[in-house]
Amino acid sequence: MGILSFLSACGGPSLKNYQGTNPKVDLQSYFTGPIKAWGIVQDYKGNVKRRFDVDMVGTWDGDTGTLNEVFHYYDGEKDERIWTIKKLGDEHYQGSAHDIIGTAQGNVQGSAMRWAYEMDLDVGEKTYRITFDDWMFMMNDGVLINRSYLKKFGFTVGELTLFMQKQDK
Repeated sequence: MGILSFLSACGGPSLKNYQGTNPKVDLQSYFTGPIKAWGIVQDYKGNVKRRFDVDMVGTWDGDTGTLNEVFHYYDGEKDERIWTIKKLGDEHYQGSAHDIIGTAQGNVQGSAMRWAYEMDLDVGEKTYRITFDDWMFMMNDGVLINRSYLKKFGFTVGELTLFMQKQDK
């Protein structure tokens, strides 16, 4: 059973709730060119543990896209992730990156996208395998809001909130 099927079976919101809503998520259009993002990571109690900015640049060649993300954490750490995203159908995408376990699965309906994947996160001197359940919502004026629920054994252990905005080329 795939990770997205597992997450869908766990209850919670459904992408079907966003069918026909606007503005619509157009992943290829949105993730083309420069994007600026600002985010926070919270623990399970809601305490902000990290703040960061992200500079992104996306390109597409047919149904295959590359999204280069450079993270600037407020504690001075810097990180980079390069996604390869493949459009598999009108509403379905797959993605991969060097630090993602397996393949990320994504689906779009109206103004919402759900993106699910696993990743090993270093916390202090320990590493934890975390499931990310990302919900992205297209807003007006080139803004995309991403709410990620970080889960371990099905329990939410943290949340990530990210605001993205398309930049002029």
